[in-house]
Amino acid sequence: MVIDAAFGTVVVASLVLLVFSLVIEQLLSPRPGLRRPWSAWALHVGMVMSTHALLTMLLGRPWFAAAAVAALLLLLVLVNNAKVHSLREPFVFQDYEYFTDAILHPRLYIPFLGWWKFFAAVAGFALAVGIGLYGESVSALRWHLTGQLGGVLLVLACGVLLLYLGQRQRFPVSLQPELDIPAFGFLASLWRYAEAERSAPQWRSPFSTLEGLAADTVLPHLLAVQSESFFDARQLYSGIRSDVLQQYDRLKQDAVLHGPLQVPAWGANTVRSEFAFLSGIEAQHLGVHRFNPYRAVAGGWDVASLASYLKRLGYRTVCIHPYPVSFYRRDRVYPRLGFDDFLDIRHFDESMRSGPYTGDAAVADLVDRIVREATQPVFVFVITMENHGPLHLEQVAAGDVDALYHAAPPEGCEDLTIYLRHLRNADQMIHSLRQTLEQCAHPASLCWYGDHVPIMPAVYKQFATPKGDVEYIVWANWKETQQPATMSGADSLAQRWLQAVGVA
Repeated sequence: MVIDAAFGTVVVASLVLLVFSLVIEQLLSPRPGLRRPWSAWALHVGMVMSTHALLTMLLGRPWFAAAAVAALLLLLVLVNNAKVHSLREPFVFQDYEYFTDAILHPRLYIPFLGWWKFFAAVAGFALAVGIGLYGESVSALRWHLTGQLGGVLLVLACGVLLLYLGQRQRFPVSLQPELDIPAFGFLASLWRYAEAERSAPQWRSPFSTLEGLAADTVLPHLLAVQSESFFDARQLYSGIRSDVLQQYDRLKQDAVLHGPLQVPAWGANTVRSEFAFLSGIEAQHLGVHRFNPYRAVAGGWDVASLASYLKRLGYRTVCIHPYPVSFYRRDRVYPRLGFDDFLDIRHFDESMRSGPYTGDAAVADLVDRIVREATQPVFVFVITMENHGPLHLEQVAAGDVDALYHAAPPEGCEDLTIYLRHLRNADQMIHSLRQTLEQCAHPASLCWYGDHVPIMPAVYKQFATPKGDVEYIVWANWKETQQPATMSGADSLAQRWLQAVGVA
C-alpha cells in the first residue's frame, strides 16, 4: 500500500497548528505557564487536533483548516484580553454567548473589543477564506484511506484518544479563571469549565424555607430598583458636585437601611448581582454557574426566589427592564423565578430615550402607573438601562462640565462626565419614585442598589480603581429613621429588606 503525500500533508498541517496554538496562547492575559498536568496538555492537544481533523474533513484543505483554527484561537485570545482590560476577569466557557450576543446586540460588546480590531478580524477572516478556497486545491485522493482521509482519521483518532485520557484524569479547578488559566492553559480550562456546567447547582434558596405571615399582616407595596452601574462616583474625584446625588443623600438620611453593597460582578455581568438579590444565594455556592446562573435556571433548575416567595403571600410580581426580554434568556428565566409579568423594551418608545437607551425617567413613570393602578400588594423589580456603557460612544454635551463639576476633571475623563450625566438622572429617578410612594395611601417601601461599578478604564488610570462595592438604600413611606451605614452582600439584601419592613 502506497501512502499518498496528501496523507502526510494533513499530519504536518496539524503539527504546525499545534505549535502555532502554543504561540498564540502565550499572547493571553493572564499568560498560561508551560508546566501543567499531563491531562491538561492532553486536553489542549486533543482539542486542537480533533478540531483540525473535523474541519479538514469538511473543507478538504488541511492548511486552510489549520489557518482557520489558529484564527479562531487568536479571536478567543483577543476577546479574553479585552475582557480582562475592561472587566478584570478572563474569558471562560460560560461566556460563549458573547459571540451570539455580539451579533444581536453589537453596541453592548464590540466597542470593548474595539471597532478597528473587529473590522480587522472580519477582513482577515474574509481574506483567509479567499486564500484558502482559491490558494489550496482539494486533493484528488480526498476520500482515500491512503490519501487525505487516512491522514484525517489518524489525526482525529489521536485527538479523540487524548481528549478521552485527559478527561478521565480530571485535574481540579478552582473556578477562579485568573488562577486556572496560568495553571492549566486556556483550552484545558475551557474544557473543564464546560464539564462543570453539566451539573445543576445543588444549593437551595433561603426563600424556599421562609414561612408565611399572619393572615392579618398588612402587605406593603415593594419596589426594588437595580440601577445600572450605580455607585457614588464622588469618591473618585473631589471636583464632582455633591448635588449630583442630592436625592440619594436625602433618601439615605431617612433610610431604614443603607450602606456599601458587595456585589459578585465588576463592570458588567449584571445577572450575577441580579440573581444574588433575587435568589439569596452566594456566588460561592453556585460553582461554575456563578458566571451566568440564568443559563442553569433556563435549563430547568428549580430555584425559589424573592418573587416566588412574595407571590405565595399574595403579591402581584412584575419585572421592568427596558431591553429585549430574550437578553440573558430572561423570557425563560423570569417565569420560573415567580414573576407574573415582564415589561420589556416593547413598553417604551424612541422618545423615551436618554442617550442610547431608555431613560430612567420613563421607567419611573411606568412604575408610578403600576403602583397607582394596583388593586393588590405589588412587587415591582426594575432593572434600568440608561447608564449602560460603552460610555465612550457618547459625547460630552455643552454645559455638562459646569453642571457636574465645581472643578473641571483632568483630560481623558470624558467617560466620567457622561457617566455623571446619567447618574444625575438616576438621582432624579430616586426623587420620582419617592414621590410616588409618599403619595401612595398604602404602605410602600423602596430598595435601591447598584449592580456593579461602571467600566471606565481611562478614568480609573487618572484616579483610583474602585474595588467594586456599590451602594444600597432601603426606605419606607411609614418610617423615618437615621441609621448608621452597614455593609451588606447582594445575596442577603432582599432578606434584610423584608425583615426591616415586616414581610419576613
